[in-house]
Amino acid sequence: MSTDNNRLLLELDRYRREINREIINPHFPEMTLDDLKPVLTMVAHARANYTAALMNLATTGEGQAPTPEQITTLRQSRETFDELVTAVNALETLISRDYLDVKTGTSEH
Repeated sequence: MSTDNNRLLLELDRYRREINREIINPHFPEMTLDDLKPVLTMVAHARANYTAALMNLATTGEGQAPTPEQITTLRQSRETFDELVTAVNALETLISRDYLDVKTGTSEH
């Protein structure tokens, strides 16, 4: 890759960072680590519910294939869990790319 292309890509990255930060950061003023705990707790509950739905199938099914209704319940649990994980990953990306400020102190809400 030429030096000019490298410079262009660096500028593009800088613009992307500035634009994302300008747009995203004002939506979440004064966010702290404590503000993220409910999000992480919600994901943990969804993970537990999904795993519990699977274990429930195994213990109540007596080795038989699950019913379509049971699969629907399991699928809904998975979709909820997957969607929340995707959202948390997006939040982590915002933080790691410095689009969003998160203070390390506690929330004063």
